[in-house]
Amino acid sequence: MRSQLNWVTMMVKLRNLVLFFMLLTVVAPILLYTDPAASFKTPFSAKRDFLEDVTALTFNSDGNRLNLLPRESPAVLRGGEEVVVYSVDKNSRRQEEARDQLSARVLSATDDDDDNSIKQVTDSASEINRERTPVQLSQQTSEKADDHEPNAFGAKKEKINNVLLPDAQVRHLKDQLIRAKVYLSLPSAKANPHFVRELRLRVKEVQRALADASKDSDLPKTAIDKLKAMEQTLAKGKQIQDDCSTVVKKLRAMLHSAEEQLRVHKKQTMFLTQLTAKTIPKGLHCLPLRLTTDYYALNSSQQQFPNQDKLEDTLLYHYALFSDNVLATSVVVNSTITNAKHPSKHVFHIVTDRLNYAAMRMWFLDNPPGKATIQVQNVEEFTWLNSSYSPVLKQLSSRSMIDYYFRAHHTNSDTNIKFRNPKYLSILNHLRFYLPEIFPKLSKVLFLDDDIVVQKDLSGLWSVDLRGNVNGAVETCGESFHRFDRYLNFSNPLISKNFDPRACGWAYGMNVFDLDEWKRQNITEVYHRWQDLNQDRELWKLGTLPPGLITFWRRTYPLDRKWHTLGLGYNPSVNQRDIERAAVIHYNGNLKPWLEIGIPRYRGFWSKHVDYEHVYLRECNINP
Repeated sequence: MRSQLNWVTMMVKLRNLVLFFMLLTVVAPILLYTDPAASFKTPFSAKRDFLEDVTALTFNSDGNRLNLLPRESPAVLRGGEEVVVYSVDKNSRRQEEARDQLSARVLSATDDDDDNSIKQVTDSASEINRERTPVQLSQQTSEKADDHEPNAFGAKKEKINNVLLPDAQVRHLKDQLIRAKVYLSLPSAKANPHFVRELRLRVKEVQRALADASKDSDLPKTAIDKLKAMEQTLAKGKQIQDDCSTVVKKLRAMLHSAEEQLRVHKKQTMFLTQLTAKTIPKGLHCLPLRLTTDYYALNSSQQQFPNQDKLEDTLLYHYALFSDNVLATSVVVNSTITNAKHPSKHVFHIVTDRLNYAAMRMWFLDNPPGKATIQVQNVEEFTWLNSSYSPVLKQLSSRSMIDYYFRAHHTNSDTNIKFRNPKYLSILNHLRFYLPEIFPKLSKVLFLDDDIVVQKDLSGLWSVDLRGNVNGAVETCGESFHRFDRYLNFSNPLISKNFDPRACGWAYGMNVFDLDEWKRQNITEVYHRWQDLNQDRELWKLGTLPPGLITFWRRTYPLDRKWHTLGLGYNPSVNQRDIERAAVIHYNGNLKPWLEIGIPRYRGFWSKHVDYEHVYLRECNINP
């Protein structure tokens, strides 16, 4: 029994010894080849430390932080690759949208806002450049964090978590062309003729491959090979030229040259846009000719409008509309009647020039506006409106004014093309200052421009209490350039002593005028006095808004903004909610909806009031 007990004890000891050696063989390598402290770090914390080390790198010699975007906390960096991809894609889309809006703003400088539009263009371009830098740096940071190997192009892959950044090849090709131009202009590279020939050959190849491509899908299949070859040649140039200061000077010179080219092209674009906006499209030239021919084929009884007894009824809603554009005038009338609660109570007083008088009458005889009343008058029949009565008419007919507009070269010419617009010679633009003379029996009139669209019933404007003021208008001082100093010459003591440069401006286009109050305050005489003082155009240039601001100074009642939304003729980013809630939308600016250069986003609001199947429009090839 004792021998058996000893044998069992010995076996237990042997088993424990074997287990100890087995445990030793497992634990010993771990203790010998690893850092015990490092084993307590999680994989995430290690990766987080690596990302933080990368973002702490400096960019160039000035010590600017690589991560120009705000530093995120470690908790936010979890899943950091996805965050960077989203940020890059979002900013890329923002840059593309900003560039589209930038082009539209260049094309759409308004008569009143040209200088500001140019400033907006410049500011927008600077904003785009400011946004682009952090996006590119974020891409570099993401590349380092993912530790990608160079791709077939010889550069870091613009790919994160298998998501390729948009149009990477196109951007890389364009970047190569810029680098190549730098090398070709450096003295050290020019000293190597073999390299110069090779690089010029690569430039031609890349330019042919790039062509007009704006995205990777536009590139030919050979683009990758051309890109590889160019990258190899550029690598040779890097070995030849290692003086960074020379490269920086050249890049700075290229930047200045590009800015100068942009300035010249912007000026040319402005000129061509102004020219296009003032040119009558072929269809709009054809329309009045066709209408005039048919009008004079009617007998005298057929040329008369019905309901002429309503023209002086002060209980009705009267509109004043001065225009030589038949189609635009029809849209104003149609949109107003479409949204009117009681169309039979609305009376439209249209005044046009001699050339369009017959056409305007024929259009509304052929297209009567329902139960509403129409009156069409010829401005030439206003015998009281002559140069002996109206200072502005005397100025417009003067030789100096005509020479100012129509002589190709003359001294003291104004460099701003908007002030050389012959439209200012038309008396139709100045009739708004003679409303009591045109409508002596009326008490209140709603003035409308021909580039507006009515979206709601306007009869409520006749019940607005102007509180002793003459003019009811929507103020436009939301932006600094719509204040008085934008339109008037405050260096002249006559202006600086009588007006506030920071006073809020207002808009023509939809204005309520109290004609009784107008007569009591003798507003027409105020207008004449200031026109006499401005014969040399020292107080303001030209147009109707500056003298309007002066004439109705402290006589304008601010209407609710919902009545009138402006900017659809120059601003491609008018708030959609403002457009939808507005009673009147105004295409002020050069991009009129009846022109091809009109902003497509807004054209539908106007074109829905045009019957493009009408026989006259089809014959004149006027299409949406």
